[in-house]
Amino acid sequence: MDFTLPESALAVQKGVGDICARYDMDYWQRCEADKRWPEEVWAELAKGGWLGLAVPEEFGGGGQGLLELAVATETLAASGAAGGSAFTYVLTPGFGALTLARHGNEQQRAELLPKLATGEIETCFALTEPDAGSNSLAITTSARRDGGDYVINGQKIWITGVQRATWMMLVTRTIPAAEARPRTNGMTVFLVNVPEAVAAGQLSFRPIPKMGANTTPSNMVFFDDLRVPASSAVGQIDQGAIVLWDILNPERILLAASALGGAEVALRVAVSYAKEREVFGRPIGSNQAIAFPLAQVKAKIELARLMLYKAAWSFDRQLPCGTEANIAKLTASQAAWEAADAAFQTHGGMAYSLEYPVARLLTDARIGKVAPVTEELLLNYLATQVLGLPRSF
Repeated sequence: MDFTLPESALAVQKGVGDICARYDMDYWQRCEADKRWPEEVWAELAKGGWLGLAVPEEFGGGGQGLLELAVATETLAASGAAGGSAFTYVLTPGFGALTLARHGNEQQRAELLPKLATGEIETCFALTEPDAGSNSLAITTSARRDGGDYVINGQKIWITGVQRATWMMLVTRTIPAAEARPRTNGMTVFLVNVPEAVAAGQLSFRPIPKMGANTTPSNMVFFDDLRVPASSAVGQIDQGAIVLWDILNPERILLAASALGGAEVALRVAVSYAKEREVFGRPIGSNQAIAFPLAQVKAKIELARLMLYKAAWSFDRQLPCGTEANIAKLTASQAAWEAADAAFQTHGGMAYSLEYPVARLLTDARIGKVAPVTEELLLNYLATQVLGLPRSF
């Protein structure tokens, strides 16, 4: 067993870290307050080739895998971006480049991967629906065959990054769930050109006001007789579940990496304040009531990191990684929340002041306990699929 990161991941850690070092905590505070995409960081990551890590070398990318993407996400988050950084690596390198590299057809790969590698185009992912929620198999957005095209109708919710996306990975039902046998059949993932669909009046969206992660808007999305060619399917028609799992596991792994970086930020902020703030003639960090919760957070961060790297390593080797991805997401999100809560308690009343980053770290950490999948469903997976306990439904 070797617990050291490979040279490729260490190079990513340094390269992304060098860029992030030029952007302090105040920069990320301003991006959140102004509800603004971190354009400057995005441009530098693109210029340095750090967005195309998962794109094969023949298409101008780094030829790396999910482990390197996870390290990049963690490094960015830990620099001060915290949980809001996740979308930088989830939306385009994760949803777009990684998925197309594994499942795209020859034309899709040749046309899109070089542009994804440079950040020239961006992607988003549309799965969740108002009535289906976390039950992905129950989605009702339908794709009906019409000659050489499919006509899509339905709606999605909490779709992040539509405003910037050139292409959307859209999950549809080409066979209704009630008719599919097994239920995982009849799902198809289509590539949708967002600007063209909007211009044609076939796709519209409405931003959802939200309490955090405002560097990227999340939206309600509506499809009205959206027409796409059959050739835009990613993977095989009716067999999109295979593609979907290869989207959802990386999503959980990258969001775990973001949560882990957010936990590091919160811990760093708390420790710094605990060293400097003096009450009753001594630093508050000398009190066990302050020190021990921070020490517990440190232990949980390190444990979550082990499972995060194992999950990404397994995915890159095409080994089963569902259990590892779920555990990584669960433990990293819990560590992030406990770190942010401990930072809040360490700062006391000053945590309410927006002059400090604690409020942003807290809201970033809280979303990780419910998105993209709730803690309860992660635990249910472990209980039923890993431990073999009886299902409750």
